[in-house]
Amino acid sequence: MRMKDFGRECFKIVSIIFAALLYAFNVNNFLHAAGLLAGGFTGLTLLVQQIISRFLGMEVPFSVIYIPLNAIPALISFKFIGKRFTVYSLVFILMSSVLTDIVPSFHLTDDILLCAIFGGILNGTAISICLLSNATSGGTDFISIFISERYGKDAWSYIFAGNVVILLYSGVVFGWKGAMYSIILQYVSTAVIQMMYKHYQKQTLLIVTENPQEVYEVIKNCTNHDGTLFKGIGLYKGKERNMIYSVVSSDEINHVLSEIRKVDQAAFINVMKSQMVHGHFYYRPK
Repeated sequence: MRMKDFGRECFKIVSIIFAALLYAFNVNNFLHAAGLLAGGFTGLTLLVQQIISRFLGMEVPFSVIYIPLNAIPALISFKFIGKRFTVYSLVFILMSSVLTDIVPSFHLTDDILLCAIFGGILNGTAISICLLSNATSGGTDFISIFISERYGKDAWSYIFAGNVVILLYSGVVFGWKGAMYSIILQYVSTAVIQMMYKHYQKQTLLIVTENPQEVYEVIKNCTNHDGTLFKGIGLYKGKERNMIYSVVSSDEINHVLSEIRKVDQAAFINVMKSQMVHGHFYYRPK
C-alpha cells in the first residue's frame, strides 16, 4: 500500500472513531438525559433497555443489545455492499457500543426540545461522518445503503418513515410526549444527513461551451459518467453553439465545475437538482 493510501485509510479510521465518540456522547447527554429515542437500531436498543428496566428491574448494557442486533445487517452488507465498507462499519458499531457504556453523562439542559434538536444535529453529524468515511453507523443505515446501491435513490426518507413506526410504538408503551419529541429528533437527524451526505443525490449539468470534447473528458475522468452533445444556435450572435448534457452525483459537482473551468473559462453552466433519474446511473463501488 502506498504511503498516500495508508494515510487516507488512517484518516478514515480516526474519523470513524471520532464519529463513534460523538455518537456515544449524544446518546448519554441528550437522548438518555431527556428520555428520547433515536431511530434505527440505536432507538430499538434504547427501547429494549427501557422495557427491561421498567418491567424486569434490570439494567442491561447498551453494547449487549446493540451489537447482536447488527449481526444480520452486517452480513448482508458484507455480501452485497462491500467487505471494507462492512469492516469500517463494524469498527464504528463496536466503538460506539463500548463508548456509550463508558462516556460520562453531563447535565447540559433539562429542556426536552433543545435535547431533541441538538440530539438530532449530533446524531446526523456522527452518521454523516461515518458515511463520508465509507462506513455506516450500522442497523438501518446498512439497509439504507443497500437500497440506495441497488435502486440508485436516496433512501433516508424511507428509513425515517420506518423509524417513526418504532417511535410510535414507544409512545404506546411509555407515553406520547417523549415519542413525539423523538420524532422531531429523528427528523432533524435525517435533514442533517441529507444536507451533509449527497452521494445518492443527483445534479443535472447543462454546459454551453466552445470546447465540448475537453469538457466531456473532464466529466468522464472525474465521475465516469457520459455526456450528450446538442448543437444549437445562440440567438444573440446567431452562431452555432455546443451544449453538453450530463447527470452526476451531488458530491462530485464542485470538483467537476472546478475542473471544467480549467479547460474553458467562458463555459456557461446551468446546474439543476435532479429529482428522479431512470436508466443506468454509475455509482462508484463501495
